[in-house]
Amino acid sequence: MIPIDPGLLAALRSLASLGLPDAWIGAGALRNPSWDALSGFAPGTNPPEDIDVVWFDPARATPEADAAIEARLHALHPGLPWSVHNQARMAARNGDAPYASTPDAIAHWPETATAIAARWTANGVETIAPHGTADLLGLVLRPTSPGKAAAMAARAAAKGWTRRWPRLTMAPTNRSHR
Repeated sequence: MIPIDPGLLAALRSLASLGLPDAWIGAGALRNPSWDALSGFAPGTNPPEDIDVVWFDPARATPEADAAIEARLHALHPGLPWSVHNQARMAARNGDAPYASTPDAIAHWPETATAIAARWTANGVETIAPHGTADLLGLVLRPTSPGKAAAMAARAAAKGWTRRWPRLTMAPTNRSHR
């Protein structure tokens, strides 16, 4: 089970209130509390560096549009470290073929345990995990594809993940999870 604390729930509701197409909160906002809980750490021990908001709209695929949305979110919750990226413009930066949707973009993130997101709907919290949740819940770092192995290893080292979560293990990088 992915922990959704009251702060994350409020962020999900705020994002939903903007009515953005295919908008989700993902990555560390879900990964970090999950790994903290699985490691027996108190909630908030390793807060995410930012609240990754991902959405998809090819007609507004500019950094300026993202900045305007980020400003709106900061007005709703000034204390949160919002980071907004329209996934319609991120494929080229990431060296991928154009993405078809936010879930498609999330499937291309570097590691399976981070490729997860949530959003608020009329029925409550909805989550997506294109590679499943086994690696997230098993404290396993695995690239989403062989081509993402170097990016995953660099991110893990730069963010000190194995230091912060000592039970975290690295899967062999010669094959993908799929």
